[in-house]
Amino acid sequence: MITSMHFTPFCAFTISTLGFLLHQAHLIPTLLCLEGMMLSLFMALSMWSIQLEASSFMLTPMLMLTFSACEAGMGLSLLVASSRTHGSSHLQNLNLLQC
Repeated sequence: MITSMHFTPFCAFTISTLGFLLHQAHLIPTLLCLEGMMLSLFMALSMWSIQLEASSFMLTPMLMLTFSACEAGMGLSLLVASSRTHGSSHLQNLNLLQC
């Protein structure tokens, strides 16, 4: 049985995935959608570990949140680097073969 507590992270992940697939013109909305996906997974893992009442699963959401913060920091540094070198954050202008 699906309750609203289970339905909320699923909806958040689905909306973030659709946003990621539909809005790939700029780097900023793409990074925000990835962050929304990670936060919805954090919510789902947190609720899952609380529901199981197992202390061994309590560390998993915190590790995921740590990796999400590292991913956000790396994404922002890539955004700043690409804006400085290419002049914009359009993903179409980025060429991975150039140095």
